[in-house]
Amino acid sequence: MNIYDRRARKELDQLVEEYLTTSNINRRQFLQRATAAGLSLSAATALLAACGGTSTGTVNTSSGNVPKVSSIDVLTQLSGAELAAFNAINTAFTKKTGIKVNVEPTSDLRAVLSTRVRGNNPPDVAGMSSVPEFQQYAAQGKLLQLDKFFNMSQMEQQYSRIWLDVSSYNGHLYAVIPRVNTKSTVWYSPKQFKANGYTPPKTWDEMIALSNRIASSGKYPWSLGVEGGSSTGWPAADWVDQIYLSLNGPELSQQWVNHKIPWTHPSVKQAFQLFGEIVNGKHYISGAPQSILATNFQDAAYLPFENPPKAYMYFLGDFTASFLKTQFPGIQPGVDFDFFPFPTINPQYANSVTGIVNILSAFRDNDGTRQYMEFLASPEGQSIWPKQGGAVSVNNQVPLSVYPDPVSRRTAELLLNAKYFSVGQDDLLPSSMEQEYWKGLLAYIQNPSQLDSILRSLEDAASRLYPS
Repeated sequence: MNIYDRRARKELDQLVEEYLTTSNINRRQFLQRATAAGLSLSAATALLAACGGTSTGTVNTSSGNVPKVSSIDVLTQLSGAELAAFNAINTAFTKKTGIKVNVEPTSDLRAVLSTRVRGNNPPDVAGMSSVPEFQQYAAQGKLLQLDKFFNMSQMEQQYSRIWLDVSSYNGHLYAVIPRVNTKSTVWYSPKQFKANGYTPPKTWDEMIALSNRIASSGKYPWSLGVEGGSSTGWPAADWVDQIYLSLNGPELSQQWVNHKIPWTHPSVKQAFQLFGEIVNGKHYISGAPQSILATNFQDAAYLPFENPPKAYMYFLGDFTASFLKTQFPGIQPGVDFDFFPFPTINPQYANSVTGIVNILSAFRDNDGTRQYMEFLASPEGQSIWPKQGGAVSVNNQVPLSVYPDPVSRRTAELLLNAKYFSVGQDDLLPSSMEQEYWKGLLAYIQNPSQLDSILRSLEDAASRLYPS
């Protein structure tokens, strides 16, 4: 199952919930639905087996003596190069402490973790990609409260308040962030910009002016594709989420996510309309709007870097660099490709960054878990993944020199210097509402004149789908 196939993952979450809490489905039906959602038969069988876990321990909330262990188990969804980079951290931890780390990869972490927690058989530590997910477990009393044994004075010196807040629930620390990825990056070719006399824009108005300049010369300024299988539409959501944060700041963004303001609110309409300046711009995107809907987001990333270029700018997260390196062997960061930060829209909320946060939280209290979480948060532990590439540490004592190239160093600076940070709003919405949001964006791309009707439909959906 592709890591971007969020719809399939959420179908599995719902399947596990139904299996554990009702008698509506038997084991055979469970396997049929799990494989239909994208799991292999072996993975579906393993997920079913996890539903029968038994209790072997829980969080100890006291700050006194804790059990000694020789190994810990870590549940993760990482695979491939990401898993190899993560295991470099685990190897260093074992070398330092003598405690072995048993990593348990799974293609559907959310469902497996939920099953094991409900069966009172949680792992020692689990990775999560959703802030609300770890906060939900914290609210249920399932997680180890890290500030009971962390040196919080040291943590406050090493991490800005933004990141401590992201890792906390109700004022207490429950998570460590091993890496962050930013979505606030606009990719371009420095060589093409120099050859044409273009300058990376710093404001939205400057970006529109540059887009018009490129378009007036008969070229296409933008590349954009929103096709992503069952998650089609999420790249458009990244655009609107970033625009909304840059316009309105984190407080109103949170109100939007929590449905404290309606989808028909003027601030939501304005964010859609600014996105519309790109997707509906005259001669902005070749073949628009149908090409936007039909083109895979990864394929769209290549267009500014082809020879000759078929576009000049592309907005997507910092993981775009890995697409480019794979597609164009030998491409040089900072020479052949680079990014500029998403431009300022409202000066009051300049330096607003959206992103993806990877979370590690502890479900069991023992000396191995405590040492592991402390190591993950330390400058030593935080320096390991950035050296491998594809990750940013938000520990401010990790030197920029650990990053392997100038582009990854600037990505780190963008995040570390962010005044406002938000996980992408669509990642925080209820599952079914996220799907409606994506559908609404697809409808808007195809028919922008229907925006008011689209927003009313989204508000109707939110009224039905948000928990009462």
